[in-house]
Amino acid sequence: MPFKSFILAGASLILLSACTVGPAYEKPQVSAAALPASYKALDGWKIAAPGDLIDRGDWWTLLGDPQLDALVARVNVSNQTIAAAEANYRQARALTREQRAALFPIVDLSGSATKLGGSASLNASSGSGNAARYQASIGASWEPDLWGRIRNGVTGAKAGEQASAADLAGARLSMQGELAVNYLGLRQTDVELALVGKTVEGYQRSLRITQNRYAAAIAPRSDVLQATTQLAGAQAEFESLRQTRAAYENAIATLVGEPASGFRLAADPAWSARVPEIPAGVPSALLERRPDIAAAERRVAAANADIGVARAAFFPTIGLTAAGNTSASSLGNLFSASANTWSLGLSAAQTLFDAGARKARVEQARASHDASVADYRQTALAAFEDVENQLTAAQVLERRHALLKTSSDAADQTEQMILNQYKAGQVAYTDVVSAQASALSARRALLGAAVARQATAVALIQALGGGWTPAA
Repeated sequence: MPFKSFILAGASLILLSACTVGPAYEKPQVSAAALPASYKALDGWKIAAPGDLIDRGDWWTLLGDPQLDALVARVNVSNQTIAAAEANYRQARALTREQRAALFPIVDLSGSATKLGGSASLNASSGSGNAARYQASIGASWEPDLWGRIRNGVTGAKAGEQASAADLAGARLSMQGELAVNYLGLRQTDVELALVGKTVEGYQRSLRITQNRYAAAIAPRSDVLQATTQLAGAQAEFESLRQTRAAYENAIATLVGEPASGFRLAADPAWSARVPEIPAGVPSALLERRPDIAAAERRVAAANADIGVARAAFFPTIGLTAAGNTSASSLGNLFSASANTWSLGLSAAQTLFDAGARKARVEQARASHDASVADYRQTALAAFEDVENQLTAAQVLERRHALLKTSSDAADQTEQMILNQYKAGQVAYTDVVSAQASALSARRALLGAAVARQATAVALIQALGGGWTPAA
């Protein structure tokens, strides 16, 4: 049977197609030097092997803010940057399926029916007023992947799909981190507004005191002018903070996929910064979960597969075709043996001369691979730098916060003492102005340090590719 011969020929070519001409993939090393066993900024934190598919968990819950938790949930659903990355991932998956489909034969089926008519003499000779013709055909074509061109294309597409999945995870982590930073900035501004608002009230009381003392000829008019200047400056700062808060609120609206004009977040002047404690234990660290490192490594694999695709062009392409046709004047006879015809075909094509074009394409693929390796190494090295910086910042900010707490407490006490001394006529009002300004500055510096510790924790989480809890 002819189709049996076709199948046997195809089976033989399948066995031959086990050969590939592409280089075996080897994951590149990050550095020629041995990687350090731990991060220098914090004992107990070690570097682990890659494992970017580990679940990152709900890392933002470490900040202990239910409002932030709700906003992150909205970012995951409605953020347009994440939506675009998700669409790119679906596109990459479809490309993999398209590449894989080339490994299989293509089968076509067609049919037609034709009604013929003509002059009376023609109709008389045919014995009928009209003549009919029915045709049906089925065909198959297949290009065996003898040299791995298609399989390397599938490998590259699959690596691209995995890189796109890592890009999606990276976009999600980035948008979550950006939301957290903007939210912390907004809440810091809420507390600063409360601080400056109370300061404005205190300055108003001080102004009344100086006015009363001036009216009683106890204090000079310069005290009133100084108090007025100080109050107006604090009121101007209050308005500036309102503008800052609006900017944070609008940024959050964009991140959650809402028009800024219709988005509102209620103020929380009693909000306090909760700084997650960085454990001294061993987390699943840097290279295990960073999406950008995973994406860069997968692009190295895709570039490696492209070399195989380019090399395959040096070898001949083989094609197999098979077709069956049937034709009859009636439907009843269409599938009778006498109406059937068949054909089998084998084709081969080989480029003999292209002035070095194929060699140039291989060199391009190799250069692209080398560039992707360099990008991967640079991404990993930058990640180590990022983690070290954030670990150092976390330690420094913790100590700085403790010192600023001492400074703020002392400034508050000094402010009250100087104000009491002024009321008793023991000091000039310039001393009051200086003490009040120092106290406000110290309070705001303390708040800023607390929020900076939170923001550094968020940055560290992103540098590690997720949180450091066991579930993350």
